[in-house]
Amino acid sequence: MTESDGAPFALADDQEASPARRPSQSPAEAAILASGLDVAPREMPALIRRVERRMPADAETVRTALIETRRRAWIARLNDLANRAGRNWVRRAEAETAAGTIRELEPDDATLLAALDAAIASRLRGLGPTPEAALEAIAAELTETGSGSLSADRHAALAREVAGAFGLRDGAEIDFLDAAGAVESRRRREQREAADAARSKRREEVQRLRAWERSLVDSRALPKLLGATEREVLRWVGQGLIPIARRIPVRGKGQEKWEFDPKEVTALRPQVQAWRDTTGRPRDPAAPVVLRPGRAGNAAIARVAALDRYAGHFATARALNRRITLVTGPTNSGKSHTALDRLAASSSGMALAPLRLLAHEFREALASRGVAASLVTGEERMPVPGSRHLAATVEMCPFHNPVDVALIDEAQMLGDRDRGAAWTAAIMGAPAREVFVLGAPECATLVRRIARLCDDEMDEVTLQRKNPLVAARNPVGLGDLQTGDALVAFSRRDVLDLRAELVKRGRRVAVVYGALSPEVRRAEAARFRNGDADVLVATDAIGMGLNLPIRRVVFSTLRKFDGEARRDLNSQEVKQIGGRAGRYGQHEEGIVAVLAGGGSPDFIRAMLSAAPTVPEDPRPLVQPDADIIAAVAAEIGSDSLFGVLARIKRAVLRADDPNYRLADLTQAMAVASAIDGVPGLSLLDRWTYALCPVDERDNGVARLARWAVEHGAGRPVPPPMAGRLPAADRAAREELERAEKVHKRLVAWRWLALRFETAYPDREAALAETTRLDRWIEEVLRQQRRSKLVF
Repeated sequence: MTESDGAPFALADDQEASPARRPSQSPAEAAILASGLDVAPREMPALIRRVERRMPADAETVRTALIETRRRAWIARLNDLANRAGRNWVRRAEAETAAGTIRELEPDDATLLAALDAAIASRLRGLGPTPEAALEAIAAELTETGSGSLSADRHAALAREVAGAFGLRDGAEIDFLDAAGAVESRRRREQREAADAARSKRREEVQRLRAWERSLVDSRALPKLLGATEREVLRWVGQGLIPIARRIPVRGKGQEKWEFDPKEVTALRPQVQAWRDTTGRPRDPAAPVVLRPGRAGNAAIARVAALDRYAGHFATARALNRRITLVTGPTNSGKSHTALDRLAASSSGMALAPLRLLAHEFREALASRGVAASLVTGEERMPVPGSRHLAATVEMCPFHNPVDVALIDEAQMLGDRDRGAAWTAAIMGAPAREVFVLGAPECATLVRRIARLCDDEMDEVTLQRKNPLVAARNPVGLGDLQTGDALVAFSRRDVLDLRAELVKRGRRVAVVYGALSPEVRRAEAARFRNGDADVLVATDAIGMGLNLPIRRVVFSTLRKFDGEARRDLNSQEVKQIGGRAGRYGQHEEGIVAVLAGGGSPDFIRAMLSAAPTVPEDPRPLVQPDADIIAAVAAEIGSDSLFGVLARIKRAVLRADDPNYRLADLTQAMAVASAIDGVPGLSLLDRWTYALCPVDERDNGVARLARWAVEHGAGRPVPPPMAGRLPAADRAAREELERAEKVHKRLVAWRWLALRFETAYPDREAALAETTRLDRWIEEVLRQQRRSKLVF
């Protein structure tokens, strides 16, 4: 009996001590009483249920059931003991493993801790082949999972546990502990120095920006600076010829105070006579202004950055006589078929996709047409010697190698706040004579504008869906889902919860969500396609790629969190996701429905029939590249990446630029702030780190900073490792999520390894760990019984 069990289960007076069964007793209760074991009253209900499942039950059976009943309390006690001792590297899984080895009914703390120590030692040995590797892995894991960084004392205590796990004794243990302590001290010192240097640089750059802002003047100074009249100046400001450096809202008046950079304005003085020679007619604000070199709009910094003349940045594309063919249509309208045929028939070409998964599909589609294509994504290269065709993700578009045909898919991503600038660059810069741009009808406005800015000829092809897409009349109950249905949720948690409920109801379920690798997504899609799963539960990750035989798409809810607020789905989302229903050639129509309690079918009907929406801001997103970063740094005389990005944000592309809008640089600036002080890294090295795909919610920026310190010091950065994984049929949801996060960290590591081969050398180990995690995650998701994963 444990301390928390309370008094033993008391027998009633008429029972005395006899094991004889009373008429009111269940067989299980009688077996418990007959065993003679002390049972606390609050343990009795759970114990009876366990014994009932084992009837007929003897004393040993009851004893085993009682141990299982008390195991939860032992786990809680072990977690408490670990927390009190500051052993924050202890997982609940170790406590569960330890409790599972206890065979005593009333173990004391020493017995419990001995079992816990054995479980932890086993886990530590599974983290790496050497104690050094295991210590590195467990310390990194604590930082990565947000469990808290270790103090020097706690790190030393962890090192002692690692030494014990690997059986180090006497001199070997002392040598290991001394070396581990020295490495940790050096690492802490270097990271502290890098952080201090980054803060110092940021302060300097902020002071530099403030000095620039103090130098600004209002409109009254413009006539003197330009040698013009006040009336002329006002007209030129209105025409956008004189850039506004800063707009300051005037409180309570609904007006703005405009300020100007005197150096920038003075540099425009040679243009004054040309401005006077024009008609003076104001520009049509709806028409793009294509600024040519020499027709000034910004001063030195803006001229070297040339973001307001972004189309001209792609010299190879501008040297070609390009023709853009925009192919728009809903899902299942065959947009890519004609473009792929034309690409395959060309002597050279490229197909650009939004996802690594789709880049692989383009490569396979070309192969099916007899054309071998190389593959380039952010984290992998698969060259085909002699091939003049390429399948790639959009961000990897090669801007300097002319080809005959380019295909750019999912152009509605132009409006995406995180990745839209990559589509702008690809469409403007694809060095091909024929450029096929494919997308939903919503992309047409932005693509037309880009074509005008590039002076490219443009054709438009509009396709219709090959079979009808209809809204269901009534909501669908969870129990009414049928084979071939896809149930769509908008978070990983909701997907797994819905999967758990369906599995409990005896359904075979496949799942697809964003945290899964392309390989696992394809495996899950194959299970659904091959009939190994009845129902697919997915996030909006099925909205792009993954050709699936879905009969009906059922939304679990008609609202989603978009990163800023919870809102209703818009028409493009309903059409894009719902349009996956009714694959042509397999179903006569596609049906779009909503789960009972998730919203109204009338809303779906209205969204499906809505006209394509026009973007609120028709200006394409742009962002700097390495050439622009280097040019601005040289112009302002700064080696600070944060300072360069801050100046670009403040002084290069104005918020009122008539042609373009600047992409969100928030994450890039956060990375810059973290690594600006790392010695041994050039400005462009740091810019590369700022572009690395990381998840800020998973401490991605801090992780990049740690990797950058190792890189800058000339030490190899080891790839992230997941360590020992439990059997797939015993994996808890927490363990699945941890494996998914390690996989995403490996994506970032492999991305950097392709750019810094010396600093990230162990690519084979990273690929092997990626493959191992893919297979394990896939096996976990295949489990179709009600396991710990569903709780």
